[in-house]
Amino acid sequence: MKDKTGKAEKTKQFIVEKTAPIFNMKGYAGTSLNDIMQATSLTKGSIYGNFVNKDDVALAAFDFNLKQVDKVIRDEMVSSTTFREKLLVYTKVYEDFLEFPFPEGGCPVLNTAVEADDTHPELKERAREAIIRWKDSLAKLIQKGIGNNEFRPDIDPEQIALTIIATIEGAIMITKLTGRLNYRKAIMGSVEKLINDLV
Repeated sequence: MKDKTGKAEKTKQFIVEKTAPIFNMKGYAGTSLNDIMQATSLTKGSIYGNFVNKDDVALAAFDFNLKQVDKVIRDEMVSSTTFREKLLVYTKVYEDFLEFPFPEGGCPVLNTAVEADDTHPELKERAREAIIRWKDSLAKLIQKGIGNNEFRPDIDPEQIALTIIATIEGAIMITKLTGRLNYRKAIMGSVEKLINDLV
């Protein structure tokens, strides 16, 4: 019984790993069952023997992509000694995420939020939760920085956190739309300045 459960979990994980980049690049609507079958070399029966439907695969793929982003950020923060350095990790990673083991297709939160806004309530909710968690995580770092006398006490952690997120996601969207990497670099420079000005 244990072997069957273990095998099923491995197959499930395999499907998620193979389809996560496709969902992130093509979106939910753009990813077909054929794409999933092609990426995994599995039959429709094998896929739906592990997942209820395409929605189920898409939600698991989103979670997988988000975990990848979180891991990149956490790994980069390990060597940071100050809260300012920890915040600057976001500019470093998002300025050139091709240098990191980032999900193919870019930021899964932005991709999913834009696509699922009116079309997929469950995916929209996952993206919303991811933004709130990101905001809370940044606000906590800023709050700790204030407590550590690294940042000015008069700043509003939540406002700064939201501004950082909005600017980063805006940079990704503008860069994707125009194809100009120097735009992302320039905007990330503004985020860096914002963080440095908290001192």
